[in-house]
Parts: sequence; C-alpha cells; structure tokens
Amino acid sequence: MLSWSVTFLIIALIAAVLGFSGIAGAAAGIAKIIFFIFIVLLGISLISRALRGKSSKL
Repeated sequence: MLSWSVTFLIIALIAAVLGFSGIAGAAAGIAKIIFFIFIVLLGISLISRALRGKSSKL
C-alpha cells in the first residue's frame, strides 16, 4: 500500500511538471489518502501484535 502512495506521488509530480494541474491535484490527493490508510493499518497491526504478546514464527 505504501508503494501505491509513492506511485501516485510520482504521477502527481510528473503531471505538475508537465502542467496538468487537475491531474496533479487528484493524484496527490489519492496519494495522501492511501498514505493515511497505510498509517492507520500499521498502527492497528502494531497494537494487535503487542496485545497478543506472542512472537510469530516464520
């Protein structure tokens, strides 16, 4: 999910350089939303792992 956020950020930067402000704004907005979803899911994952107290065996 973090890679999606970076991909949309790169698309936004390229579109901004080429002068497509509408596309750049939309891509930057999508990147921001995906990044915050990633942060929330990361926090939930860390909290659930801490509460479980078990180490996962790979």
